[in-house]
Amino acid sequence: MSLILPKRTLSRRRLLQVSGLSGVGFLLGGCGTNLFSDNLRQISEPLNQSLEALLLSQKPVPEFPVSAIEPDKLLINTFDFTPQIDPAQFRLKIDGEVSNPMQLSMADIQKLPLTSMVIRHVCVEGWAAIAQWGGVRLRDLVALVQPKSNVRYVYFKSADGYYESWDIASAVHPQTLMAYQKNGQPLSVDNGAPMRLASPIKLGYKQSKWVTQITFVSNLLPRKGYWEDQGYEWFAGL
Repeated sequence: MSLILPKRTLSRRRLLQVSGLSGVGFLLGGCGTNLFSDNLRQISEPLNQSLEALLLSQKPVPEFPVSAIEPDKLLINTFDFTPQIDPAQFRLKIDGEVSNPMQLSMADIQKLPLTSMVIRHVCVEGWAAIAQWGGVRLRDLVALVQPKSNVRYVYFKSADGYYESWDIASAVHPQTLMAYQKNGQPLSVDNGAPMRLASPIKLGYKQSKWVTQITFVSNLLPRKGYWEDQGYEWFAGL
């Protein structure tokens, strides 16, 4: 999968605007044990009619064999600093316009089905790398918290102060992961441990590292994403 940018008509700033909240099409070419267990059994149930239709209509992006992994090509770019998070103390907060707000530990998250995929990570800086990511599908977390029917966007906040927004269609795409593994090994701190976004349908800057909070909203907030809001001509690609 390659990304070809028109030389004159599409600046990096414009690319941020076009790709930031686009749907799937742009690159396709305190939770107690009992509550957690109850919701885990409901993952396969439809959230609502419109979201169910969306889930059924989505197409997966072609993936690669494990032999295609390029372990030395995935660059480490950092927005500000590398936060040190104790996995034992880590909690993923999921809130906003949802029926069941939650705070999940890594143990809770790892009880959910593990999905592994080998995909190409594309950075707007001009490089790409094929990597294997493993984790929980974001749509499984969506099923647990059950967003309201009018939810259209999802915000991701990171431990380093970074933030990003996605459209709901991209968030529930079957290949959007909250990853805690890379290339079959536990995710490293530099790559975003304990958890980061990984997906073949978004550019690298949208795939936030060190995610600590996921918030569902019906309307886009004034702050759309760190680099979108800055309007810079350069930004971190990973």
